[in-house]
Amino acid sequence: MLDRYSRPVMRNLWSPAARLQAWLQVELAVCEAWHAAGVIPAEAMAEIRATTAFDIDQPFVDRVLEIEETTRHDVIAFLSALEERVGPTARFIHLGCTSSDIVDTANAVQLAQAGTVLDQGFQRILGVLKHMALTHKGVLCMGRTHGVHAEPTSFGLKMAGFYAEFSRHYERFCQALEQIKVGKLSGAVGTYTHLSPEIEADACARLGLGVDPVSTQIVQRDRYAQFFTALALAAGGVERLCVELRHLQRTEVLEVEEGFAKGQKGSSAMPHKKNPISAENMSGLARVLRGNALAAMENMALWHERDISHSSVERIIMPDSTSLLDYILHRLSGVLERLVVRSDNMLRNMEASFGLHFSQKVLTALIESGLPRQEAYAMVQKSAMQSWETRTSFPALIRQDPAVTARLSAETLDALFDPAACLTHEAAVFARVFGA
Repeated sequence: MLDRYSRPVMRNLWSPAARLQAWLQVELAVCEAWHAAGVIPAEAMAEIRATTAFDIDQPFVDRVLEIEETTRHDVIAFLSALEERVGPTARFIHLGCTSSDIVDTANAVQLAQAGTVLDQGFQRILGVLKHMALTHKGVLCMGRTHGVHAEPTSFGLKMAGFYAEFSRHYERFCQALEQIKVGKLSGAVGTYTHLSPEIEADACARLGLGVDPVSTQIVQRDRYAQFFTALALAAGGVERLCVELRHLQRTEVLEVEEGFAKGQKGSSAMPHKKNPISAENMSGLARVLRGNALAAMENMALWHERDISHSSVERIIMPDSTSLLDYILHRLSGVLERLVVRSDNMLRNMEASFGLHFSQKVLTALIESGLPRQEAYAMVQKSAMQSWETRTSFPALIRQDPAVTARLSAETLDALFDPAACLTHEAAVFARVFGA
């Protein structure tokens, strides 16, 4: 988790102190459950509450790390440092638990907290995309397939499409977040030999978590795989939008521009450069998130009831993936909020292909006039290729073709060559995406 690619809220959430604080939160929830069951006496529980009512600070973290140098076991080191703070009543802490009870349940606590932060990022990008779609509804621009001019669309429709996609990413994220919000306190190999399902349910409820119905010694990692895949898919959506922005910022296109701050420099050698650095940056970070999702899938196949091959991976991907997605959601929102939309260049670019984008409309009209499709196709393609090779107006060539004008009147051709006609059903699409 690099400071460069993370926001303070996520860095704080995944700090070493925050990790130990989550462990302490789980240990206390278990103690409260044992107390409610009559196992921990009231006096002892009161003392545990009093002696653990502190925020984990750096000296405590350092003490845990110091003990771990000897124990080579992080949870035992944590419990040893905690015992130094709590005193004799610490014997009730971790009662019946194994390390994975604490770690996996604390993972759910931290992932739920990270999910709340990510939810805010999703809400922001959805709001920005909706605003852009509505603002640029009806703003004509060239639609492209294979990077080549196809037919006109609107910039608003482009943004509406991205809004619909990010709505799906958000839905998948919410589903995966619910799957990850489960704890387990079933003990070694998950048989409740030293705990009980009632203690587990009580403690998890205190933490706002559900219970994994069959947890062996760990929460099964298909839940994690789903969660990190949902994050990777959302990052893929970010990259798809960034690829669009990168193309539209090419010098030959220049339909949009990333905001360029006062004093900003684009190149160490060329003072004129204004590069799509934000979109490129986010395209790269999306690749990391996809790689982390693959690592989460690899973690699913553990030996028997558990091993710890997943642990080292998750120490990296849990903070990194949540932090990276949070970072790029907010960075993308900022780029779109400051995006310069050059509608004048959109119209100029439409004219750069000599009106060839009208070819399908002419083709369809000829077919509707009774001409066989392949004959009509050849007729239109002949004028289209001539237009492209001679850089001549396609509508002008069509109007000069007697084979076409014998079937299509001047008034019909005028209607066919109206670019705004491509937006006839734009409102219907917007209604499906945003409501009536």
